[in-house]
This record gives sequence, C-alpha cells and structure tokens, in this order.
Amino acid sequence: MEENERQEPPKKPRRAPAPAERKLDSERSCRLLLDAALDEFAEKGYAGARVQSIADRAGLNKQLISYYFGGKEGLYRELHRQWLRREETIVDPAVPLDELIVRYLRETFADPRATRLNLWKGLTGGALEEPREDLSALRRRQADGELAEDLDPAAALLLFMALVSAPVAMPHAVRQLFGLDPDSPEFREHYTEQLRRIVRHLAQQRDPR
Repeated sequence: MEENERQEPPKKPRRAPAPAERKLDSERSCRLLLDAALDEFAEKGYAGARVQSIADRAGLNKQLISYYFGGKEGLYRELHRQWLRREETIVDPAVPLDELIVRYLRETFADPRATRLNLWKGLTGGALEEPREDLSALRRRQADGELAEDLDPAAALLLFMALVSAPVAMPHAVRQLFGLDPDSPEFREHYTEQLRRIVRHLAQQRDPR
C-alpha cells in the first residue's frame, strides 16, 4: 500500500468540558466583558457605548453579553453593583474624614474609569435611576465635630465629590494651575495633601477654653 493511501488513525472524540472548566470559562468571559464595558462606558458614556465595540474589546462574541447580562443595560448595572461592593472596602467609620476622602481620591488615581463614567452620566444620563444619597454617616461625623455645624452635609458631600473627580474631569486646569501633569507623582502627592487640609478646615472649630 502506498504511503499516501494509508488510513489516518481514528480521531479521539472531543471531551466535553467538565462543570468546573465551564464555570472557569464563564467567569473569565464575564470578567473580560465587564472590563471591556468599563472601558467603553468610560470613553463614550452609556448612550454612546456599543455592544459590538464592547465585545470586540473583550475578544468575545457579542451574543455572550445578552447571555450573561441581558444586554448593555445589564452590563451597566453589574458595573454599578461592582462599584458598590468596592466602596464597602473603602468606607470605614473609624477613619477620620480627611482620610476617607483621600481613600476615594487614591481609588480615582488608581483607576479613573469609574469617575469618567460618572461624569458621562452627569452629561448624558445613564441606565440607572438611583435613590437619594444617604447622608446619615456624614451627619454622624458632623455631630462628632468633623464637619462644622453650619455646613449642609449635602453641600459638603458634593464638594468632596468635586474634589475627588477634578483631576480627571479637568486635567487641562491641573496643568494651568499647578504646572504639573495630573498623572505625575508630584501632582498627586501635593494634591492629596492639599485635599486633606481642605477637609480638615471644614471641621468644627474647637473652643480653646
């Protein structure tokens, strides 16, 4: 028999993935899609984001977005839930108010995408109708003297949000005002210390007597 006429050995049947393997593949796909969605939403906002672009960023079929999350809105909502879980690790009633705000600032420095997404939401709207902000924790801090009694906690919280997001929202202003790049270690160190001082100055002044 000629060599080219030899029969190929029978191929082994493809093994179906085990449940643990399917779970790992599912977790990996969800992680890739969520990370790609955060990139897309941060760059274009909810309205401008496209499902196909998210899938392309993740290197996956766009049908998986519907399969795992029910579509673009489901992705957006899951990112919001992820942020709430992350926020639970940031907030600590035992740390001083200035340290708490610095924790948010450092989170923004480490990954500005969530801040950019929030800025887009202010400009163009998003997929979520969010409840009114709970100010009870800040009111407790105010009662403890960390915030002057004549300040509205809502106004103070809005100020803190602005302080944290400003380097991301207005990098051009950072360059104009400080003469530094907003991503530089020099600016970040200086701005962090200044933010601490600003928050401390909002505290109730103690009677020296």
